[in-house]
Order: sequence, then C-alpha cells, then structure tokens
Amino acid sequence: MSEQRPPEIHAIDEIPEIPEYAERVLEVAEQIPPGRVMTYGDVAEWLGDGGPRQVGRAMALYGGAVPWWRVVRSDGVLLPGHERRALEQYRVEATPLRTAADGGQRLDMRRARWDGALPEGPTHT
Repeated sequence: MSEQRPPEIHAIDEIPEIPEYAERVLEVAEQIPPGRVMTYGDVAEWLGDGGPRQVGRAMALYGGAVPWWRVVRSDGVLLPGHERRALEQYRVEATPLRTAADGGQRLDMRRARWDGALPEGPTHT
C-alpha cells in the first residue's frame, strides 16, 4: 500500500498579487450595469491609463471573478472561445443583441454601450 502525501499548503504571501492596473480594470468591470457593456478602449479611457490591449490582457489574466462578458470588443463580436457562455449571460441580462450578416449574434453596440455614468438618484446616508 502506498502512502499518499497531503496536498501542499502555500503561505498567504505565496499567492501572486494582482497588479494595481488590473485591480483598477476589474473595479470598472464590476461597475458596468447588467445589460450594458464597455469596450476595452472605453475602460482604458475611463481609467485615463493604458489602452485596449492592456485592458484586454488584464481581463484575460484576472477577469474570471468579475462580469467579464461586459468588457467587449468595439465591433460587438463575441469573445472568441467564450461565445456560448457570453451569449447565455447576455440573454439573462437582456443585453441588446443583433444578428450579423453571417447569421451569428453580435452585441448591438449602439444600444448596449455604457458611458460609465452612474445613475443619479437619492443619496442614502
């Protein structure tokens, strides 16, 4: 009978820290309301830092725990390799979609794009 070793336990300081820029990108992604989207470039512009590629890289590496389907390409094409999962979320959230010439689904960017403005309303104190 072979002896099984217990799984290794890593100290908290061994968990890689998320870079500050990625944290900021993820915070923006979390603020996008259901049914709305921002492009990678929109997020970079909203942050006043980086560009679409930097935002895309941050989302690819660290975005799994936030609503990643709300940060999209500017042409409305669904994220390659994640189309089915994204489409499920868009349908649940009633995100505006359109049918492209090839018959595939695309985001209706004119209607779905969010400008980053938070809704105005009464402030609770």
